[in-house]
Amino acid sequence: MSKAAANTGLGPIAVVAIEQYFPEEQRIIEDKLAFQILPLGMRIFVRMMKPDLIRAWMIRSSEKDAPGLWGAMICRKRYIGEKLIESVSQINSVVNLGSGFDTMAYRLSALSDMPVWEADQHRNMHLKQARLCKLFGAIPSHVRLVSIDFDREELDTALKLQGYSLDKRTFFILEAITQYLTETGIKKTFDFLARAASGSHLAFSYVRKDFINGKNMYSWEKGYKKYVVKDKLWHFGMDPEDWPGFLREYGWMVVEDIGYKELTERYITPTGRILDSTPLERIVYAKKL
Repeated sequence: MSKAAANTGLGPIAVVAIEQYFPEEQRIIEDKLAFQILPLGMRIFVRMMKPDLIRAWMIRSSEKDAPGLWGAMICRKRYIGEKLIESVSQINSVVNLGSGFDTMAYRLSALSDMPVWEADQHRNMHLKQARLCKLFGAIPSHVRLVSIDFDREELDTALKLQGYSLDKRTFFILEAITQYLTETGIKKTFDFLARAASGSHLAFSYVRKDFINGKNMYSWEKGYKKYVVKDKLWHFGMDPEDWPGFLREYGWMVVEDIGYKELTERYITPTGRILDSTPLERIVYAKKL
């Protein structure tokens, strides 16, 4: 995974922080820590989004270049959080791979006594550690931060050094990370997941393969030029029908493969807000056989 990919870790949680300025009945996700976890520069930017008109302009602008992106980032985070809460009685630990500045380990009361490992690139973990120490005085005792390059370092080794054991029934999270991995990184990651304890859970988002291959733009022409062609940040994609077979080879079973159209109807429509969805990205929820 490239160092440039680390710079994308702030975007999703900044969107969640901006969401908190909407009235409660229009808010798609609740996260009081989202603003506080951000570094100073991003907190200043988020503060600028407080006025309704500026916030509305910001969302419209993001939708022009990447239709459905705003709603997708919020919906996938809420979906994964709900699946995690539903699974708490069935698991012994949580491993968030590519965690960025995600706050689930700190804001979900269901995880207050659950050991959590958060893994991401060195830069993100360094910045997050600083913010956690600022907010809580120290990294909360149930959380371990793990610095790693998924393409070049062994995930198993990095986690073991921080006390993680594969014999724990674990809820694994890969939110908005698979597209940044090379084929080598994907293989290493799923080789590791293949050794997970039976009964473990897995939630991950993915980008469609025909977008990565340039065959279908899904109205994301600018995004394709930026993420795939120019910056070469996105490398991996998969077609929905290929995941069951792929995961079966690693000992996992697909429970649900859901798109943002369905999640938009579930989470956004009840608020009365109108946000586009995108078929470009989907989420898989799976269990270890």
